[in-house]
Amino acid sequence: MSDLTIWTYDWVPDGPRGFVRDLRLRWACEEAGLSYAVRKVPFEGRETNHLDRQPFGQVPFLDYGGVQIFESGAGLLHLAGKSETLMPADVVGAAETLQWTIAALNSIEMVSVPWWFLKMSGDADNPLTGWLRQRLDHLERIFGEREWLAAGRFTVADLLMADVLRVSTVRAFGERPATEAYVARITDRPAFKKAHADQMAHFAAAD
Repeated sequence: MSDLTIWTYDWVPDGPRGFVRDLRLRWACEEAGLSYAVRKVPFEGRETNHLDRQPFGQVPFLDYGGVQIFESGAGLLHLAGKSETLMPADVVGAAETLQWTIAALNSIEMVSVPWWFLKMSGDADNPLTGWLRQRLDHLERIFGEREWLAAGRFTVADLLMADVLRVSTVRAFGERPATEAYVARITDRPAFKKAHADQMAHFAAAD
C-alpha cells in the first residue's frame, strides 16, 4: 500500500469535475511515477467537516509518509522535491522552476480566479479584464519564445501553469496562438489524460 495519499471530495457537481485541484497532485504523481492512493471527505458539510486537515474546508490535501500538507501548490512543490522529472536537480534549473511555479499561482491564478467569479456573477464590465489581458499577453510573448517555462524541459511549473490556463473561459478573449499551442501540448501528455480520466471516474462513481 502506498504511503502517499491524496484527499479529495467524495462527489462534486458536473461543473467542477475535471478541475478540482486534486487533479494537480494526481497529475504530478503520474508524471513522476509515484504510487498513490486517493481518499475522500464528504462534499456535504465541506465547510466544517475536515478543518483538522484543511483549515479552509477545501481540497486537496496530501499525506505523504506522515507529512500532511494542504494547498495544491504546496503539495505540488513537496512532490516535485521527490522527483527530478518535476524539479531539476541543478540549482539554476530548480530556481527557474520554482519562480515559474509561484508565478502561475501569484501572477496568473490570483487574477484569473477572481476574474472568473466576477464574470460568472454577470458583471458586464468586469474590472479585472484589463489586468488579466495584460498578464495573458505577457505569457503569449513568452510562449512564443520557448517551448517550456523552465530548465528547457517539462517541469512542475508547466504542469501548474497549464492547469491554470486550461480553463477555456480564461482564454476566451484575444488571439493568443502560442498560448493555445502550449496548453494543448501540455494537456496532451499521457499523465494528464490519466489523471483527468481518473478524477472524472471518481466523481461519476458517486452519482
